[in-house]
Amino acid sequence: MQVAKVLIDGQSDLILDYAIPPDMVGVLPGCRVQIPIRNKKSTGTVLSLSDSSPDWEGRLKAILKLIDPEPLISTTLMQLANWAADYYSVALDQMIRCLLPETIRQENTAEKKRKIVSIKQSPSKEEIHALYKKAPRQAQILDLFSTLKQTCIPLSEFGPGALSIVRSLETKGYVDIIEESVKRDPHANDEFTQSSPLHLNEQQQKALEFILDSAKEDSPRPVLLQGVTGSGKTEVYLQAVSRIVASGKSALIMVPEISLTPQTVQRFKSRFANEDFSVAVLHSLLSDGERFDEWHAIRSGKARIVVGPRSAVFAPLANLGIIIVDEEHDASYKQESSPRYHGRDLAVLRGHLEKCPVVLGSATPSLESIHNAQSGKYSIVKITERADGQSLPLIRILDMRLEGKNKSGLGIISERLRVSIDKRLEKHEQVILLLNRRGFARSLQCPDCGHVLTCLHCSLPLTYHQTDDRLMCHLCGFKSLTPRVCPECKSSNIMLQGYGTQKVEELLHRTFPSAKITRIDADVARRKNAVRDILNQFRARKIDILLGTQMIAKGLDFPNVTLVGVLNADLGLYIPDPRAAERTFQLMTQVAGRAGRGDLSGEVIIQTFTPESPCLQYARHHDTDGFSAQELEMRRVFHLPPFSHISVLTIRSPHESAAEYATHTLAKRLQGMIPPTVTMTDPMPAPIPKAHGQFRFQITLKGPNARVLSRLLRQLIQEAKLGEDITAVIDVDAMSFM
Repeated sequence: MQVAKVLIDGQSDLILDYAIPPDMVGVLPGCRVQIPIRNKKSTGTVLSLSDSSPDWEGRLKAILKLIDPEPLISTTLMQLANWAADYYSVALDQMIRCLLPETIRQENTAEKKRKIVSIKQSPSKEEIHALYKKAPRQAQILDLFSTLKQTCIPLSEFGPGALSIVRSLETKGYVDIIEESVKRDPHANDEFTQSSPLHLNEQQQKALEFILDSAKEDSPRPVLLQGVTGSGKTEVYLQAVSRIVASGKSALIMVPEISLTPQTVQRFKSRFANEDFSVAVLHSLLSDGERFDEWHAIRSGKARIVVGPRSAVFAPLANLGIIIVDEEHDASYKQESSPRYHGRDLAVLRGHLEKCPVVLGSATPSLESIHNAQSGKYSIVKITERADGQSLPLIRILDMRLEGKNKSGLGIISERLRVSIDKRLEKHEQVILLLNRRGFARSLQCPDCGHVLTCLHCSLPLTYHQTDDRLMCHLCGFKSLTPRVCPECKSSNIMLQGYGTQKVEELLHRTFPSAKITRIDADVARRKNAVRDILNQFRARKIDILLGTQMIAKGLDFPNVTLVGVLNADLGLYIPDPRAAERTFQLMTQVAGRAGRGDLSGEVIIQTFTPESPCLQYARHHDTDGFSAQELEMRRVFHLPPFSHISVLTIRSPHESAAEYATHTLAKRLQGMIPPTVTMTDPMPAPIPKAHGQFRFQITLKGPNARVLSRLLRQLIQEAKLGEDITAVIDVDAMSFM
């Protein structure tokens, strides 16, 4: 008798042994099964098989049902899930849920089918005439085949209630009713025209050959492709994928945000439009049906190229030949909810397991990747010139302390930027403006008593959104009506403070009344396909000024954009985060790269109150190497990543005193557990002390080995007896400290 170790669906790692009935064939690791537990039926995933021990004979419960005839999880993906669960200190079930989305796990989910009516025997004129007298609807349906000159027509085209009529025709031998699968394609209404490979310059060709040579190695190292903005990295990706897929393998292309997915999908679907396989898309905005069909197309091999954000790293691709992580530096690859994995790092691990090359592409690589290249863990290839031969855009740093408040812009748009926008609009050129803060006003404050309206559940000011006329918390989503008087002193002088994308959009409409202006931010992106439609309009030059948050700062290629304006470069610079300067440099360099990508020269204006900041000065000169050298030396001195790993333990509770007491208790225990190589901070409130109705305290650990920190914190939480109203969260290789 064989025994299966089954991971029971649920939040905890409950793994139980079950007997495989002798008549049940096909139970393998990765299969989904139905099993009995506590007199109830449950579902689970088979992790491994073994032969039974004599002591187990007759004592084990048997598997009730094999849900899937074939394993849904490959051996490689199971290894990836086990590694990630251990490294990031999460339950294995959470990683299995990443591999098998809920729509795939549901037993009642099935492929969509539609009924097709096929003509079997064409009736004679006499038969049609007789039918019109006895059954006119039947005659009309038969007549429709000859009118449309078709042999097959979907049942839905015959109108409501047609099924019984068609069945009568089937009984008489005139038609057949056939069921066919319908693919729920998120891009079904889009047209993709076959595109041809572009000519590569010398540096692009060398990069392509380097990637293809590494694909021939038994255990290739990851390749860091550092190319300036507009250097044609995407064309290198396309040609590399084309060569590798032509050899019979598959490819995975990862992008940091869903906003970049439509453009990447368009490029790959166009390049491979005439192939006998499809390009699949995986992201969170797909409907359940679309996700179901795309996932099964990938697993069956019908789709051999996958495009998607961080969750696409778990795509069930077989015979993987290359993984490309575009904009590898982007913090969006790190998931900020459990399981807190990093998509780029798991892509590198999957490439190691699959023995395929992983290409990490960026104009501004992360310091971790640069350090790995310098230490020999990664190979590095550089492209230092733009593909079209154009020079990089001229970047001007504008000191807003000298600007003052002008009447039209209220200190938001400088006179220099306003004049530059006017000039570009006169030439029918396009403009991109970046402001990394959504909403209309940052807060609502009473000037008489100083009261600021804050969220009921979080220690954050509420942001005013003019489109909804509501105050909103950007952390938990809480909404509130906008008061007309101060809730504290009842003064009617209550005022909006600060500005966001909505206020800037209103200002732009007043300042440039004849221009077509559109905004992209998280509020707009909630509408399905909204970002894709806006970017298509911008590409078609139906929009003059595109205003947005960091969603528009990277990866977009619009040849007619000649001016990029950054309205406030300081927003992310002075926050409690060791990566603040790195992220600001990357954001400035990336958004600057949107300008001058065609035949027209580009200009960038960065508005700031701290023009002397090194990260802005390095960005001004497009000097990634200079910035990384200085920043790495500072990180080395202070033992910050990539020269160490940081893990954060966050304790949450609805009761502030309980969270604080638990954090201090855990800190005392931790002091006696940590090895000499690990340092820890004193317990302290999180930078945002309250979120989602829970008070938050943190302990930060720093050490040379992430796995040591992970296991240390896991052991601490497992041994501690935390109260029911206390939650402990472990974030390994933390990217956010808020």
